[in-house]
Amino acid sequence: MPLQTKVGQTLLYVPVGKKGCGGVVNLGKIVMIHNLKQQGLSVSAIARKAGLDRKTVSKYLHQGLEAPVYGPRQRDGRVLEEYKGYLLERLERFPGLSARRLLRELKTLGFKGGYSTVTEYLRLIRPAPPHAFERRFETAPGQQAQVDFAELTAKVGDGFHAA
Repeated sequence: MPLQTKVGQTLLYVPVGKKGCGGVVNLGKIVMIHNLKQQGLSVSAIARKAGLDRKTVSKYLHQGLEAPVYGPRQRDGRVLEEYKGYLLERLERFPGLSARRLLRELKTLGFKGGYSTVTEYLRLIRPAPPHAFERRFETAPGQQAQVDFAELTAKVGDGFHAA
């Protein structure tokens, strides 16, 4: 059953789940945490009602009514910088090497990262594949014909057989 929390004159309905299933903490849930604390509930009781961890509830009680700001995490591309020379040399010799293969090779060299780190870094350093040049030409009707040649032998009663 969702909990009701009043913010000014607005009622917020915050869904209550099991512990650890709280998801993203929004401003409504933070207001609910503070409201329940004012009602005299303990941090553990608030955590149970909100479906959050006790440490999360304590964090937002100490933080105040400031809305959390979520955004993309900064990717740290420097993890693979020490292997850049190796990767460039391998890609120059074998341009079709997969990220999985390169990850296995990097692991033998002491790399501690994961597959997604390697794929993101390869997108930055892998040379673009050359575009094959294709020459198209058009002819007037009746000036060019295309024929497929094949030799077929025919035997009466047996049907056709390729030679």
